[in-house]
Amino acid sequence: MSELTGRLSVFKTYKLYVGGKFPRSESGRVYEVTDSKGTWLANAPLASRKDARDAVVAARKAFGGWSGATAYNRGQILYRIAEMLEGRRDQFTAEVAAAEGLSKAKATAQVDAAIDRWVWYAGWSDKVAQIAGGTNPVAGPYFNVSAPEPTGVVAVLAPQESSFLGLVSVIAPAIVTGNTVVVAAAENAPLPALSLAEVLATSDLPGGVVNILSGRTAELSAPLAAHQDVNALDLAGADDELAKDLETAAADNLKRVLRPAPVNWTADPGTGRLLAFLETKTVWHPMGV
Repeated sequence: MSELTGRLSVFKTYKLYVGGKFPRSESGRVYEVTDSKGTWLANAPLASRKDARDAVVAARKAFGGWSGATAYNRGQILYRIAEMLEGRRDQFTAEVAAAEGLSKAKATAQVDAAIDRWVWYAGWSDKVAQIAGGTNPVAGPYFNVSAPEPTGVVAVLAPQESSFLGLVSVIAPAIVTGNTVVVAAAENAPLPALSLAEVLATSDLPGGVVNILSGRTAELSAPLAAHQDVNALDLAGADDELAKDLETAAADNLKRVLRPAPVNWTADPGTGRLLAFLETKTVWHPMGV
């Protein structure tokens, strides 16, 4: 209870984000999230293997509509998300500061960089085909055209050390090209990711395009790596030992795997992640002489 107002404190309830809805974990479990000094911040849902499977189902259901949308439309939707992040800038600054033990100024810089990065990726939506595809010269009376297409459902382990900027840096490049994602939030700092879900739910992003789980990274990643309907893995938040185990599991259905590597999330991201989960479709067509 606040001593100044005499009111009871209203603590925020954090939930998972699956298929555009906010379920609690089917297991009913939660775990304590603390700040860098060990002070309790909230109880976050401790997602289970069943939650991970449900998230994959939601991502697959959303894939057809999202990958079939025009690149221009996807860019508009991502830009709308950036607008809404800007409107909740103070909230994310407070959550990032608590999660990562940063000063308000440093946390603000992280949040501003994340919003700018979201806008940057939104701008790539109708331009990525120009750098990842093209017309190929062939010896014969044919047109030969290569075009990038999304890989499918991507399971993403969010970076552990960058709860918001790193999170945005792995989600935005995957979805702007038409993939759908299941995200395991940073294990010890999931609150910015769970708050991002609230922004996504009230934007124009179709439910199921992004699904966000909080919990134990190793527990969530194992069923995702072995899942036959997951097409790719981004192991940004896995340590070397876990990454090796997940790569082995992913080989069963030939998933595309982006291995973890040291990343400075504040640096220019380049186009590496933008192109990581694209397939190239090449079409031959007779010229009709």
